[in-house]
Amino acid sequence: MNVIKDYLQKSQQILATIEAQEPAIRQAAQWFADTILAGRMVHVFGSGHSRIMVEEMWPRYGSFPGFNPIVELSLTFHNPVVGANGQRQAMFLENVPGFAERILRNFDLSETDTALVISSSGCNVVPIEMAEGFQKRKVKVVALVSQAHLDASTSKRSDGKKLTDFADLVLDTGAPVGDSMVYVPGLDTPVSPGSTVGGVMLVNSMKAEVARLLAEAGQPPKVLTAGAIVGAERATALFEAAYDEHAHRLARLFEKI
Repeated sequence: MNVIKDYLQKSQQILATIEAQEPAIRQAAQWFADTILAGRMVHVFGSGHSRIMVEEMWPRYGSFPGFNPIVELSLTFHNPVVGANGQRQAMFLENVPGFAERILRNFDLSETDTALVISSSGCNVVPIEMAEGFQKRKVKVVALVSQAHLDASTSKRSDGKKLTDFADLVLDTGAPVGDSMVYVPGLDTPVSPGSTVGGVMLVNSMKAEVARLLAEAGQPPKVLTAGAIVGAERATALFEAAYDEHAHRLARLFEKI
């Protein structure tokens, strides 16, 4: 059995799932572009390994200001694995009711804002309550989930509600139940997850469409770009300008706190 080929073939199937969602991707991108053009921010949140998609959106090469990456370290700091700041604590905290509201308390949100909430299972309490909190404040929510895994999983919320119950739009990573996609001979548990593959494709598809819409509206974004493409001087200027714009947008989120 060629397990490498198996994983790559399943990843190609994920690509097909992403392509089939183009209308939904365009709709999410339109909402996000409208928020950015209004001078506000798109709030991006994920706990656990969903943090990967948050940082994929901003800040990194090929990305631009307009997104507020909400990365709560107590929910996402996995490096020690065990001991202080370990994985057990993070997994416990992402199911503590009320934690999401303490996070949202830090921001002066507007109905013009939008949000992207990422959770592969869509069943952990904090991401669900984040989406619920955004909707209570009339902020449109795009949920990024693994639909098959969500459907097969049980919510950790006492009322059984899942992330998709508090979403205005749902995007599916295309990953299977349990996320891992490859069965190895002699091993009864699968390896090699697929949700990150699909999640990153969704995030960057939206990002590209948002950039197109901003440029079309006469407000081309300040994209973090390598010196190998634009030269060292312009690359530095773009980074500084992008970070300054981010700071100015972020300041608006604290004005009325």
